Amino acid sequence: MKPVDEYFINQKEPYQSIMLYIRSVILNTLPEVEEKYSYRIPFYNIGKKPMVYLNILKGKDYVDVAFVQGILLEKQFPVLKNDNKRKQVRSIKLKRIEDLDHENFVALLYEAANLLSKSKKAWFIDK
Repeated sequence: MKPVDEYFINQKEPYQSIMLYIRSVILNTLPEVEEKYSYRIPFYNIGKKPMVYLNILKGKDYVDVAFVQGILLEKQFPVLKNDNKRKQVRSIKLKRIEDLDHENFVALLYEAANLLSKSKKAWFIDK
């Protein structure tokens, strides 16, 4: 079993269901995306550049769907928030699958993939 599959299997509900749903939407929307297991969480890359990752932040009660170049997408997609004082990452907090606007999320994925494909690198703000 791949480490990324083990990661999902080891999640408690409702996080497991949310993450598996998001995973399926990402992989079905963007077949060119490569699923990786990095930093002990699932990443979804375009080429070798990370586009989005899924995480459960310690002490939080939601799945963090984090877009690496989110700062460039937040005006067009106000669902993206900067709640953790991140320099460039913006994310969607999901407590329930029903909280996700599927059509808007698919549009966000397409836009994030398009943006990343035009970028020289994913991380462009020094940490």
